Order: sequence, then structure tokens, then C-alpha cells
Amino acid sequence: MADLERIDPASYAQLSEHLRTLETHYRDLCDIEFTIERGTLWMLQTRVGKRTAEAAFAIAADLAEEGLITQDEALARVSGDDAVRLMFPRFDTAAVGDPLAHGIPASPGAAVGAAVFDCAEAVRRAAAGEKVVLVRQETTPDDLPGMVAAQAVLTSRGGKTSHAAVVARGMGKVCVCGAEDLVMNPAGRRCTTAGGSTIEEGTVISVDGSTGTVYAGAAPLVDSVVMKYFETGERPDGLVDAVARTLDRADGVRRLGVRANADTPEDAARARRFGAEGIGLCRTEHMFLGDRRKLVEAMILAHTDSARVQALDALLPLQRQDFVGILEAMDGLPVTIRLLDPPLHEFLPDRTALSVRIAAAEARGNPPSAHDAELLEAVNRMHEENPMLGLRGVRLGLLAPGLTAMQVRALAEAVVERKRAGGDPRAEIMVPLIDTVEELRLVREEVEETLAAVFEASGVAVHCPVGTMIELPRAALTAGQIAQEAEFFSFGTNDLTQTTWGFSRDDVEAAFFSAYLDKGIFKVSPFETIDPEGVGRLVRIAVAEGRAARPDLKIGVCGEHGGDPASVHFFHAAGLDYVSCSPFRVPVARLEAGRAALTGTETSDSR
Repeated sequence: MADLERIDPASYAQLSEHLRTLETHYRDLCDIEFTIERGTLWMLQTRVGKRTAEAAFAIAADLAEEGLITQDEALARVSGDDAVRLMFPRFDTAAVGDPLAHGIPASPGAAVGAAVFDCAEAVRRAAAGEKVVLVRQETTPDDLPGMVAAQAVLTSRGGKTSHAAVVARGMGKVCVCGAEDLVMNPAGRRCTTAGGSTIEEGTVISVDGSTGTVYAGAAPLVDSVVMKYFETGERPDGLVDAVARTLDRADGVRRLGVRANADTPEDAARARRFGAEGIGLCRTEHMFLGDRRKLVEAMILAHTDSARVQALDALLPLQRQDFVGILEAMDGLPVTIRLLDPPLHEFLPDRTALSVRIAAAEARGNPPSAHDAELLEAVNRMHEENPMLGLRGVRLGLLAPGLTAMQVRALAEAVVERKRAGGDPRAEIMVPLIDTVEELRLVREEVEETLAAVFEASGVAVHCPVGTMIELPRAALTAGQIAQEAEFFSFGTNDLTQTTWGFSRDDVEAAFFSAYLDKGIFKVSPFETIDPEGVGRLVRIAVAEGRAARPDLKIGVCGEHGGDPASVHFFHAAGLDYVSCSPFRVPVARLEAGRAALTGTETSDSR
């Protein structure tokens, strides 16, 4: 255009006028094609212009500033997917070579580090100041310290709702899952790519969680100015201000509340900075990992009531301090604490590892450790063919004496401590995996007895609303009965999807989901976006019957769907009160909740 202005000022002026006319008419950025023949300007065609995520926010804000579109139209012209692209570091694509491997983009962003193949090595190297990428076939709860230490997680199995993906998104860690062309050799501390390259431990690799690609070497990183805004509140002009103004508008029009899934005070504080209005899911099982697993083992192995009480008494002050920190970070906002959900055998060592350890001792002519033998006996005794449908959730709380009371007492005492410190704690207790109202009634009685005991001991009244997760089809279909005992519902859509479809999430994503997508059976994985016809119908039934029985019933969702743009629109239409998602998805949920509330506003076709 600058050259045209110099060569043919008259045509330049005429073209500029036409551009203003088109932009005013279409109220959007336009691509045009034109030609100049013998001094005459000919306009050939125009269309709404394609744009990057950065441009989408900037253009929408500029058009609203000029008065060509309303603030609601500006909000409608951007999306949560656009926001995600702006929130994380990215690689300078001009400076990267051919990928080593491809996988599923499970948690966005870009990171560089030395490949390590076990949790302990990740922790050791990170403590020494080295940046690492944890490379595993798949992750388990035992890998959590390594995931915390790593810059990124790379697995050869799993999908967007695998353990690695869910935990990584919750921590804001880069993650690529299901890189099936990587052949893992953890014993040899290496893996091999489809092209024959070997990634030895210590080899520097670059992982792009937004595209699912892995590169050799250290690709140059470009930091996110939008993430800096969320972390610090600094709001410079330009892109950051455009994003901030759009979110301000979304917050002004949305009906859905937005909470966060957070298990630590640090996550809770970050979620609040990102705009969360409370915690919709605090998973207490994450508080029993690391050094505390020994205390859980002691509880499991206890042969007498006194030994079990001793183990629970040792856990209680640790659990209480966890709750104090989270309640302090979310002071004045609701914090939903989920009672222990997974089966207890998940806190015990791996059965194969124990068997090998005992066999090795015997092969050397040494008696095996009595503790190892006791652990193996417990692992064998508690083994389940399908743990997801076994002794977990409310069933565990009802059958493991003292466990529920310990957790409730720890929470109640944390509330007392915060009140005495002048805080405004708003704790809620959520019971997982309810099938029938009788289960909830029994747990509620134990909760109320424990709260009364804390009041008697402290003189401080503690009220914690008691609700339940709706994550089983039977619970959704009998929601009217369950609502008689529940003060709130929260849909656990991860398990509700598994139990409605008959899928084991960690198995089916790697086994056949790609084939189902290719054949058109799925348009999108039901673990990524809510299945409106099946799972969604159960949600609508539970909402209708729950509110019919208890009109003031508060209803939310705390599964991964709470941060998925399309699912947020479904939950708005279904009449939920809030969604809850990982802290790093909170801005996305805020934006999409605002867009879902818009009526009569057309979006641009620019995307």
C-alpha cells in the first residue's frame, strides 16, 4: 500500500475510501482483491478476513471502540480457543526443524528440557537447577513429584483425559500424550522414534503442547504477555488490554459462575488471580501422596482399632493445615472439599514391584522384609478387577472406620482456625460416587455429628453445606430422592461419561478412539466435549428432578468439561449455576460463559 501511494496517489485514495466503505458495511476486517488497469481501479471481490487469535481480539476491540459493533458483538467474535492460544509460551516456528514425534496436544504451551524417564530423576535434576521433560509410557499418581518438577510431560499412551493430561492441565504444565510412534525403554532410559532416532536420557527436546509435536534440541521460546497479565494484573495497551476488556464484558453478562479445581493453596491463589469465584473441586486424595503415604499405609495395615486411630490422628493435623491454606487463599469464596474418592490400594506400592522385591530377597537367601510381605498381602487382598467401580468414594467412607470423621474434623477445625484469625471461610463438603440417597443420609449424619463435636470443643459454630457429586447414571436418574439430603449437586462428568458409555477412559482413548473419530462415530471425543444426547440428557434429568425436590439446590460441574468451550454453552443452557475447571482454564470458562449468555448477537464468520 505504501508503494501504491507513491506510484498512483489517486488510485490509492480511491482504494482507501472503498476499504472504509467495506469495513463500515460489513463491520469487520475485510480481505479484498483488486487490480488497476490503465489508471482505473477495479474491485474484484471481498470477504471477511481470516485472522490469528491475536488479531481476533485486537480487531474486535478496535471495531467496538470505533462504534461499528457493540461490546456484545465484540465478545461474540472471539472464543475460548482463541484465548488458550494466547495464554501460553509458544515456539518460534520459523526456527524449528522437522518433528521427532507427534502426539495428542493435551495441555497447551511450549517447553524445553532434558528428557528423563522416571520421577526420581526428574526431581533430582530439577533440584539441581536443570530443566527436564518427564517421558513416560503413561503416568500414575506416583509420578506427581516428577510432573511438578518437570517443564513438560510426554507420554506414548493416553489422550486428553488421561492422568497425565488432566494433572498437567491442572498445573499449567505442557503435555503431549499418545505419541504412539515413540517406543519406550524405561529400563534403558531411552526411547526410539518412528524415524529411528534415539532419545537418550539427558537429550534436550522441545515439547509443543498446543500442536502435539516434539522437536530435537532447544527451540526458541516466545513468552505470553497475556499470561503475564493474569499472573500480575499488569494491563498494557494493545493485545493485553483487548483481552482484558473482552473478559470484563463477559463477566458483566454471564449468568454462570466460574470456579476452579484446586488442591493446594498455590493453585487456589492462582485460580483467584485468574478470576475464579471459588473452588468447585478440591481433591483430598492428592493430600495423601508423597511422605504422607506411609501414614495411609499404616492406616490400611492397622490390625486394631487403636492402631487405625493412631494413623488417622497423625493424618488429621496435616490435612487441617492443607485446608487452612486453601481456605485462606479463597477467603470469602466457596470452597468445595471432596471427601476421599480413590480406592485405598492406590496408596499402596505396585504389586509387581513388591513381588519382585520379595523374590529377589529370597533368591539371595535372605528373608523378605516383614513390612514388604505385609504390604503384598494387603495389595492382594484389596486387588480389584475394575477399581473404578469398586470400593471407592462414599463406599470407602462408609466402610473404612474413622476416615470420613477425620477428614470432616480436619476441615471443621480449619474453619475454626480461619474464623479466629478474622477470616471468612466458606467450606462445603462433597460426597463422591453416590448411588442412592441412603448412602448420603448416612454420611450426612456422620458429618453433622463431627461438626457438632468440633463446636462443643471450640465454641465456634461451623456450618458446612453437604452435597454430592452426580457421576453415576443411577444418581442422575434418582436425583429427586438424592436432593432431599443434598444441598448441592456437582456433576463429575469424567466418571459420568465413563459409566454412561461403558468406557474405561485410560484404555479406550489409546485403543480405538482415533478409529471412531475417523469412522465418524464420534465427531469429537465425549471426554473432551459433553455428549448432549446421552450424558447431557442425564444432566438435564438430574437438574430438573433435583430442583423439583429442592428449589434452592445449587448445581455445578467439576469434570474436565467445565473448561471446554462447547460444553460451557451446554451447561449454561441446562441451567447450571457454575462450572469448575483447572485454574488455567478459568479465563476460557469466563469468556465462554459470557458468550453463552448473549442473545441475538451474530458472530463473525472470520474463523
